[in-house]
Amino acid sequence: MKARVIRKVPIANDAPANQKADHGASEQRRISKRAVALGIPVLLLLLYPYAVKGQAPPRPQKKGDKTSAAPLPSSNAEVARGKYIVENVAMCPQCHTPRDGNGALDPSRPLDGASEFFQPPHPDPNWPLKAPRIGGNPPASDQDLVKLLTTGIWTDGKPLRLPMMPFRMNEADAKAVVAYLKSVRQGP
Repeated sequence: MKARVIRKVPIANDAPANQKADHGASEQRRISKRAVALGIPVLLLLLYPYAVKGQAPPRPQKKGDKTSAAPLPSSNAEVARGKYIVENVAMCPQCHTPRDGNGALDPSRPLDGASEFFQPPHPDPNWPLKAPRIGGNPPASDQDLVKLLTTGIWTDGKPLRLPMMPFRMNEADAKAVVAYLKSVRQGP
């Protein structure tokens, strides 16, 4: 009778302890990478309906009757003060000026209205999609704009939506801002 030779085949349990730990860690990393690779697209698909619903078009706004109210008189000093408030205090260009492909403000189109750069942390159906044009020919009469900047109330009798800050300027500052906004010239 021939003797059988049995070769010993290594089993996972026979491996040294450090090899077992390395094998377990690499297996865990591989599983984690798969979970992330599969989880992100699934998460995006699940959140897509909320992202689409989360932003509503601008609510209808009653435009002020710009023909019935006389424009407010302004001086060069008022325009300069208004420019300072708009650009350095209220920071209006951050939302109301379009951005170029790199995300920088487009200096050729100051306060010309832009897609809303800032987004809410959670979907908000009342969040605007676009900041309106406010430079050159503002969307309301001078008196309506002064009322907005002093009370935070728009021509439809409602407060403006976020991210527009509810400014409570004094009347002199609000008139200076309106004077500057009207002085802004749009590019070609």
